[in-house]
Amino acid sequence: MNASAFLQQYWPILLVALWFGYKWWNARRVVGLLPQLKASGATLVDVRSPEEFAAGNAPGSVNIPLHDLGSRLAEIPASAPVVVCCASGTRSGMARLMLKKKGYGQVFNIGKWTNLLR
Repeated sequence: MNASAFLQQYWPILLVALWFGYKWWNARRVVGLLPQLKASGATLVDVRSPEEFAAGNAPGSVNIPLHDLGSRLAEIPASAPVVVCCASGTRSGMARLMLKKKGYGQVFNIGKWTNLLR
């Protein structure tokens, strides 16, 4: 099988692999920046449900479920960095996009909430 035929047949799988690779790489990048972000006064926002948050969370994080984020923006200072997390990085990715659209300049998706523990 040549490369063109391979890509035509397996492009969806390759696309999913690239997406997960990007999520992994970006989370590692933000984990590396975390000490600097915390020193800059970053707000740590966990966008999981209250039940998920109660089952385990990172010290210093605030729980604002994704579906409540738009109505609770006043709780997140726009003048400091914001680090968002969830269970897998998908909801926090949506939260990052929403916050950027609302004018927040420095928003970082760290992926899983357990990445805040590193």
